[in-house]
Amino acid sequence: MSFSLEQIAALPKALLHDHLDGGLRPATILELADEIGHPLPSTDLDELAEWFVRGANTKDLLQYLATFEHTIAVMQSAAHLHRVAREAALDLAADGVVYAEVRFAPENHQLGGLGLDDVMEAVQDGFRDGMAQACSAGNPIIVNTIVCAMRQADRSGEIARLAVDWSRRDDRVVAFDLAGPETGFPPTDHMQAIDTVRRSHLHLTLHASEPPGLELIDQALYCGAERIGHGVRLREDIAWEDGRIAQLGRLARYVLERQVPLEMAPSCHVHVGAVESFDQHPLAAFHRHGFVVTVNTDNRLMSGVSVSSETFHLAQAFDLTMAELGQLAVAGVESSFSDWSERRRMVDDVIRPAYGI
Repeated sequence: MSFSLEQIAALPKALLHDHLDGGLRPATILELADEIGHPLPSTDLDELAEWFVRGANTKDLLQYLATFEHTIAVMQSAAHLHRVAREAALDLAADGVVYAEVRFAPENHQLGGLGLDDVMEAVQDGFRDGMAQACSAGNPIIVNTIVCAMRQADRSGEIARLAVDWSRRDDRVVAFDLAGPETGFPPTDHMQAIDTVRRSHLHLTLHASEPPGLELIDQALYCGAERIGHGVRLREDIAWEDGRIAQLGRLARYVLERQVPLEMAPSCHVHVGAVESFDQHPLAAFHRHGFVVTVNTDNRLMSGVSVSSETFHLAQAFDLTMAELGQLAVAGVESSFSDWSERRRMVDDVIRPAYGI
């Protein structure tokens, strides 16, 4: 079945893996950089947007991450953080996203002298204001927050305690994650932080996308991750025939049988070299085999994508039906860290009626 981008944009969608510092509006970057005197690769709006996409599309995760120098630079004051968070909520709502979990690392936003609580307050207030503004415009959205610690730093214990504390103060803070370069920085190096999170019954998701991919997925599960960030390299534990799953390895079988959700971001996976091309991405095959997979953006600015565009290209590449699109949207909501009643309401009252499933 063929869908237009406009049709998909009008459908309600969920988003579980989106980085706040990877989704700024290019116009906002230009304005805030000028305000603080931060030099940019270009001061032309279109050229700047293209620079981010070109810089990220290198088949190299470290070069991909280097583009964040400029977004993080303009997110060092409470006012700027509030604006970026508010605009993120508005942009996602305008794209038809009805539920989003946006993640960020508070430790990356202290260069201007902000305390960790100041950072959290600015972002949470920004999301709250964005949600209210979107609702007033007829595009209601729920935005929950995942607090990240950076793998290559030594502050994960401190950030885990921050996440737990804020989850008790604000029920929109729902989970903890480890972000940043994965190779050489396994999650098992941060067991104290992970233990803090798990003892406090805060949700846990962990990135696992770089080589050695299977080992990182295995480690994330060992650490108690409820979802796997990316997880695209699970395909390496699978025997394939003509683009279809023929046989599962032990790890892939475990993920399937336990129905561990995979937070997949197809364009990002192509850009960092985890997948050769979009039409070779395993998301559709995983879904059709019974894995729990969700459609995500990772970094909307760097990959030049939206939830709608990712869904549209998946539908085109793999001939997804309306029912399958609805199943993916349901998987996003049901795999979320929102509370049970909120999940049920969104699935029963919003998602299923829109997709006719």
